Amino acid sequence: MARVLFFEKPGCIGNGEQKRLLRAAGHQLEVRSLLAEPWSAEELRRYFGTLPVSDWFNRTAPGVKSGTVVPERLSETEALRLMLADPLLVRRPLMRVGEERRAGFDPAGVDAWIGLTPAALGRDLEICPSTGAEPCDETPA
Repeated sequence: MARVLFFEKPGCIGNGEQKRLLRAAGHQLEVRSLLAEPWSAEELRRYFGTLPVSDWFNRTAPGVKSGTVVPERLSETEALRLMLADPLLVRRPLMRVGEERRAGFDPAGVDAWIGLTPAALGRDLEICPSTGAEPCDETPA
């Protein structure tokens, strides 16, 4: 199984479920706070691969929800500048296995990449279980 570097928002219920599923599939996780990591634009950019800029964003981040940040109107450079200033804007989780990096948690994509148990497939694991928002921004009390 894989050794996964997993960047989360500490306390995020959705990230907790994603970690549980990865561990159930036999993966070893090294968990870090997305918010505390000293990101550079170059390193953060590597996690987004070929995703369009609008898919780099956490749609429930306060700036996106309020309309202050409109991901569809941003260039890569603008998006990265905003994310470095406010890591809550980054779509979670960020995961790295070896040299390959990914943003978000699409179960079918993760299964094809490193493998998941059948129970994880067909579920939307970027929907917050406590609010139904996408992705989870709830922190348990």
